[in-house]
Parts: sequence; C-alpha cells; structure tokens
Amino acid sequence: MKLDGLHHITMITGDAQRNVEFYAELLGLRLVKTTVNFDAPEAYHLYFGDETGAPGSILTWFEFAGAGRGRPGDGMIHTIQLGVGSAGALDFWAQRLREGGYESERTEAALRFSDYDGLAFELVVAPGEKTPLVAGHPVVPAQDANVGQHGARADAAGPSGAAELLTASLGFTSSGDGEYRLIGAHRQFDWGYDAAPGERGRQGAGSVHHIAWASPDEDHLAWQQRVRDAGANVTEVRDRDYFKSIYFREPRGILFEIATLSPGFAVDEDPDRLGEALRLPKMHEHLRPQLVRSLTPIVNPRARRRAASGT
Repeated sequence: MKLDGLHHITMITGDAQRNVEFYAELLGLRLVKTTVNFDAPEAYHLYFGDETGAPGSILTWFEFAGAGRGRPGDGMIHTIQLGVGSAGALDFWAQRLREGGYESERTEAALRFSDYDGLAFELVVAPGEKTPLVAGHPVVPAQDANVGQHGARADAAGPSGAAELLTASLGFTSSGDGEYRLIGAHRQFDWGYDAAPGERGRQGAGSVHHIAWASPDEDHLAWQQRVRDAGANVTEVRDRDYFKSIYFREPRGILFEIATLSPGFAVDEDPDRLGEALRLPKMHEHLRPQLVRSLTPIVNPRARRRAASGT
C-alpha cells in the first residue's frame, strides 16, 4: 500500500478575482473548479491545476474576502515548490513575473518569488517527472510551463518529531536533517522542515491551510486505520464530491489530508468548461440562490478569451 505523491495544497486568500488573475493568467495554471468551502459555504473554494485537474497538479484557495495577511511560523508550511522542465524555464518565468509586476530571486537551482498575498514559492527544475502535469496557456510555451507541484517546506522549532509517522506509517523516505521524499507510482514530492522563525505564525491571506496526499481509492480506509494505529487523531471519511478525504495533524501541528484519486473534477461539468461556472457541493445546492447573490462573480481568463474570440 503506497501513497501516490501529492494530491493538493490549500491556502487562504482575501481576494478571489486577484487569485484567479495571478494563478490562471500570470502563472498559466487552469482554473479547474469554482466552488465553495464545504465548512463555510459563504466563501469561495477555487482549484487550479493542469488541463484535467490531476492530483499532483492542484493548488486550491479558500477566499475569505478582505482577510488580513497571514504569516508562517512553527507548525506551518512556508514555501511551495513548483516544478519546471529546464533551467531555461526559470529565465522565462523571471521575465514573465517581472512584466507582471512581481520581483523574483534567481539562484543556481531555483527561482524564488511571492504572490500578491506574500505566499512564498520556488520554481525548481524537475525534468525527471514521469507524468508532467501541464496546463495549456496561449502565451506560456509548453516547455516552460509548470509540470506539477514538486515540494513544500515547513517551519519546525527544533526536531520535527514526525520521522516515525512519515517513514514508518506514510511511506516517506528520509535523507536525514528533516528532509523527506514521497515516491508514488506516478509522482514524487519533496517535504522538508526548517528552523521556525522567532515570531509566531498566523493564519490569514497568503498562509497555507493544509496539504493533502493522494491515495488509490481502494486503500483509503486502510490509510485511515494506519494513521489511527500510529496514534494520530484522524477524522471520519468526508465526501468532498471530487474526492473523499480524511484529516489529521502530524506531530508539529501541520494539517495533513489523505484524499482519493477519484472521481475527479469532470464529474459535474464538461471537461472543456472546467471552472467556468459555479458548482456547489451537493450538501449546499439548496443555498444556490443566496450564494449567487452574495458571492462576487469571478471572471475566468479562459472564458474571457473564448468570448473575445467568439468561440
């Protein structure tokens, strides 16, 4: 029984439309689902990824309109690593970010930048991905596009205390010094801990809410039992319409999720029109009239381009 790498990472933003413009336009990801938070349906939940919304490509955001800026700290993810196919792609993205009004810092192996909420990213060269997860974009060449989420780093004050859970229970490999890798059948993902800053973290715009690992559907209940046997307080299975999930915290307090690979994002809309209409969780469909009135409409860049071209 093995996890199949990353499923998704979920963050918080204070501005849904700005979120869409940054990730679906500037970074060239595809907005694959426009829906609402299961636990707070008055808030948007936006999913971005490759053309199909494949696990391993997905970044998601809860919008809490006007939320103050968050700050990473002990027990929080502070940086997300996105994979690209070559060092030349780093040059492309440095220029594209600059043209979009965002500064970046180039190192030998990475390009570092932050989004409009201050969320930190690194673009890293990941040419060995078995299944690159690429979204099409009219001005982002395929050879420069993001090929999927490559890694994440979290703050931990002192020893992480997570080694046994990660290696013995979840199947990560360790290279020591708080560095881990999850190798799945189709994807791999790097996970690491860094010394926490002196100030305490704060949830808010630009902070990471949780990280989700991908499980074959048939193993999901077995993962729930394995996590329980490891001594973690794991939730019941929750149906998220596009996957099923369980949640628990690793020893440093970071919220982990294990999500199934199916049914996927095309279960309730045409694959060619993913993310272009508001889709509500089945449990909240009865709230549609009031949510349509209260949620600020979002303009999807793909739909805008299609309308402009008359197709």
